Amino acid sequence: MRQLILGTAGHIDHGKTALVAALTGVDTDRLPEEKQRGITIDIGFAHLEVGDVQFGIVDVPGHERFIRNMLAGAAGVDLAMLVIAADDSIMPQTREHLAILELLQIPAGLIVLTKCDLVEPEWLDLVEDEARALVRNTFLDGAPIVRTSAVSGVGIEELKRSLADLASKMRRSDDEQQGPGDFRLPVDRSFVLGGLGTVVTGTVWSGVISTAQELEWLPAGRRVRLRGLQSHGQAVESVQAGQRAAMNLIGVHHSEIVRGHELASPGLLRSSRRITAHVRVLAESPLPVRHRARLRVHLGTQEVLAGVRLLRGTSLEPGESGIVQLISSQPFVTRGRQPLIIRAESPLVTLGGGIVLQCSPDRLSRRDAAAADRAGALLSPDELARADAALWFFGARPWTVEDLECELDVDHRAAECLITQLVSAGRLVELATGTRRSGLLHADWCAEIEVRLIEMLSRLHAENPIEPTVPRQRLAQGIRYLDGDLLAGLLTRLIRAGRIVSTEAGVSLRDHAGRLTAGQETARQRMVHRFEKAAFQPPDPSDLAGEFGLSGDQMRQLLALCAYRNQLVHLGGGLYLHQIWHEQLQQRIGEALSGSDGLTVAEIRDLLGTTRKFALPICEYLDRLGYTRRRGDLRVAGPAMISSATIEPDRVAAPPAE
Repeated sequence: MRQLILGTAGHIDHGKTALVAALTGVDTDRLPEEKQRGITIDIGFAHLEVGDVQFGIVDVPGHERFIRNMLAGAAGVDLAMLVIAADDSIMPQTREHLAILELLQIPAGLIVLTKCDLVEPEWLDLVEDEARALVRNTFLDGAPIVRTSAVSGVGIEELKRSLADLASKMRRSDDEQQGPGDFRLPVDRSFVLGGLGTVVTGTVWSGVISTAQELEWLPAGRRVRLRGLQSHGQAVESVQAGQRAAMNLIGVHHSEIVRGHELASPGLLRSSRRITAHVRVLAESPLPVRHRARLRVHLGTQEVLAGVRLLRGTSLEPGESGIVQLISSQPFVTRGRQPLIIRAESPLVTLGGGIVLQCSPDRLSRRDAAAADRAGALLSPDELARADAALWFFGARPWTVEDLECELDVDHRAAECLITQLVSAGRLVELATGTRRSGLLHADWCAEIEVRLIEMLSRLHAENPIEPTVPRQRLAQGIRYLDGDLLAGLLTRLIRAGRIVSTEAGVSLRDHAGRLTAGQETARQRMVHRFEKAAFQPPDPSDLAGEFGLSGDQMRQLLALCAYRNQLVHLGGGLYLHQIWHEQLQQRIGEALSGSDGLTVAEIRDLLGTTRKFALPICEYLDRLGYTRRRGDLRVAGPAMISSATIEPDRVAAPPAE
């Protein structure tokens, strides 16, 4: 059977509960206080089978004091019955409930006139005309109007036929092959049953779930296991969208999980203390929505007290709409495109509603007009445009396909398709960061960060003109919001574009090779000459610094510059060789090992005409390169000597091949 949720709406004492009883034989007033006072206080439940459709009926209270309970019951409704008593006609909660149903985007419904046996036919015609006028330009415009009496039974069978006819025209998400990965149930009751433990009830919004499966409990972020299931009082193996469900849970105490919490497939929903939303203030709202005001925000079965930040202006007047951020100390549990209702903190009146645009956004600045414009793009009817905007707001932080699914309220296949289209259109840039999804960066962010990197390099070059390169770590410290993979990917992209060059020591702008003052250039020339004369007994850099009147840092920079220009080769520590003697090192060691069983350190010392002080670190340098390898007390030919005729210095002077 097809499963749909049917909800009631209307003013107090207009006969909603009696109508449900006439349809189903079930009295949905279950609380003793409800029986005593004769009014519905909390939501009640029944079910009705008509043809091949099973309706789960949610009966809501009509009193203005219990609107919060009405909102919890109206969440997830597929069809609505707006109930109007013929002897009272249109009343305040009739209007408020209709506005709420409209804001919740209920797709279809009908109007039921109750207590028709108490008035004359002419009066019924007037009430029907008033009802038609009330629903004009709403989702109930043109909907059937059924005249009924719960006492006499008049119109009950006609109402069933009208419901069946409406159901036959409806399609909902569960008709489109949703699976267990899409399951979502907002909790509306939690209690304990002897011998079973924790039981929660709710309306299944989407997906399918079976016993023994694991669910994520939000906002706690914990996993719970499903021990058993009931629907409409019957034990079942699974439930799906459009059904009421009672779930026996393992892993949570009934006092911990309350109305407003949700059970969902792991990763389906997000929990955050800040959301971005587009809200519309009702034209008949008695109050505007002011910047920094406190509001009651209703999402699903959840009520959260939140502060509101308008992105533009200082207030939204009745009839106006705008984009806001809602901030609360209590986490919101939501998914993109989800309807919400906003009510005043005091007095308790409905102000308006809207939809969630971002589930866990960063704080948006009111001074950032570009961000406000981008937020507006999240409202676009074009799904690709919404995806483009959502990914821009992800910025440089790591994200997953599941994040995009949640933000846009699409399935995995649709999200992957949107990503592919954006990559093809050049709106998403693939960076060389391995297989992680964080290797995809929005093109606008990519361009902006590349500009910042170039500007940072230019500034650091100006501050340290002798330094031929800037260490990558220094760049990472300057742009802390970038993770290491993204920084590496962006640098690789700039290298491939020829805008920067890379060495083992760092990166630099293409036209930067280290600029020296006249005094520094003289010191550099003298230093290179000293290394050339010293052969395999090179001078100590600290001695040269004292001799040339340079600081240790200046000497380090000069040595790095000479290595960058291929004049000196760094062997490790404070040991450098002139490039000429580095080539001689290759030639002499290669010739000596040719046809030899190996050389001792002493033999290498004598071969190079140096001392053990220098011979030992030179041998270790050759070992690191793989040009030689140690075998006992001997050095023998290593794999690099065998495979190559030259020693490559322990550095890279040109952009690495990718």
